[in-house]
Amino acid sequence: MSKYRQALPQADGRLFLSDGGMETALIFLQGVDLPQFAAFVLLESESGRAELVRYYEKFLPIARDRGVGFLLDTATWRASLDWGRSLGFDADRLTAVNIAAVELIAGLRGRWETPTTPIVLNGAIGPRGDGYKAGRMDVAEARDYHAFQVGIFAGTQVDMVSAITMNTVNEAVGIALAAKAADVPCVVSFTVETDGKLVDGTTLRAAIEATEEATGASPAYYMVNCAHPTHFEQALERDEAWVGRIRGIRANASAKSHSELDDSDTLDIGDIVGLSGHYKALTSAFPSMRVLGGCCGTDHRHLAAIGEAVAPN
Repeated sequence: MSKYRQALPQADGRLFLSDGGMETALIFLQGVDLPQFAAFVLLESESGRAELVRYYEKFLPIARDRGVGFLLDTATWRASLDWGRSLGFDADRLTAVNIAAVELIAGLRGRWETPTTPIVLNGAIGPRGDGYKAGRMDVAEARDYHAFQVGIFAGTQVDMVSAITMNTVNEAVGIALAAKAADVPCVVSFTVETDGKLVDGTTLRAAIEATEEATGASPAYYMVNCAHPTHFEQALERDEAWVGRIRGIRANASAKSHSELDDSDTLDIGDIVGLSGHYKALTSAFPSMRVLGGCCGTDHRHLAAIGEAVAPN
């Protein structure tokens, strides 16, 4: 049974931190092999689950020590049907790893949650295709495809689901509608290119407003992830209603473009202090942004700096 599904604590404006770039940290910092960039494969072994716990427990103390909430993601960004099949996982095996992912973070909540650090369990759902290349699904196809993973999460302890690294409106709408049908709170997180637009040229404003219209404004809120703040800061406008619906940021460490990151075989951790400064400026200019984490290239060092910048002791 979920704990916060009926009333997400981050909705009342309190500050929440999250983790960083799970896959990049596991590969480059922990030396874990992730085929197809898929962390869910670790859930099938004791050693793999231990690596995930090792990863998560670098972040949880940061939130607890600062007395802020924590949004705890499942390791399931690629645990959907197409990605699963490419790695030899049928539907039953995928169902099992999605459930195992929830059980793992539920156990962590049991050990780390305090009255001042509520921990929200978030079912992470990634794009059907590549996070950096525009998909071609219509809304109905996206809804039906992602209903598989949403349906699994609906039957677990997760408090919400998140559509992460969305690069088309249709896929974002499809996931939001699947979550709405399953009566699970949903967050939509778009990714943008260096010009602040989705890869197909859609502006961030147009993407959010179109999703709002197509879903009856059903998403709990919106986020931006997998882009450096310098890529999307210029797209934001103060006192605009659509910007007020953006409640979180999970930025990349690097200011490089998606294509540059795709071509790189080394990890660019960027400027940690500089990144935390961008977060401080964004949260000051846009007070609705209260859920702060990282994406590719970020780790616990980045989150510690962000925490210090936005919630100094």
